Amino acid sequence: MTNDWMLGSLYLLMAIMLVAGSLISRREKFAKLATIALAWIAIFGAGFVLFSFRDDLSYVAQRLKAEATGDPVVEGQEVRIPMAIDGHFWIDAQLNGQKVKFLVDSGATMTTIGRDVAEAAGVTVNDGRTQVVRTGNGMLRVATGRADELSVGPINRQNIGLHIADREELNVLGMNYLSSLERWGVEGRWLILKG
Repeated sequence: MTNDWMLGSLYLLMAIMLVAGSLISRREKFAKLATIALAWIAIFGAGFVLFSFRDDLSYVAQRLKAEATGDPVVEGQEVRIPMAIDGHFWIDAQLNGQKVKFLVDSGATMTTIGRDVAEAAGVTVNDGRTQVVRTGNGMLRVATGRADELSVGPINRQNIGLHIADREELNVLGMNYLSSLERWGVEGRWLILKG
């Protein structure tokens, strides 16, 4: 920490000396010299900021892209999902290799998909609708099933239990997936999932 401070101070001192030296060698009016000095200070300040945050600039670019497109930012085993305009977190996941759009819902106990999605993804579905679940739209009877694989970016889970709803078009990524993660939480306008 002390070395970083010393290097920063040395850099700043060199910048001030360079600006001061160039101003002393000129014989201009004070207003023009002050303008030039401020321009040099701004140039060196921008250089200092770029140099100091050079490792974080790629993350800034990823974040700007995510904000513009809604795509998650993936770094290793961490996925950062930007909040959608509707205030929810949506993610494209892979269910048995099939691309499925999920609403991330920490209020849902189980991950739930529609029957059409289950058929398209080859999910094993138990006969009958044996479970009753409470949703925002009231009580709903659902079947149970298991997916061989459910992946959100690089975070992959095997043999995931599911609820299958007959007439639901909304797929919900629930707590049975979220609780299997090393860490998850909301930071500002981002949902962070860490595998």
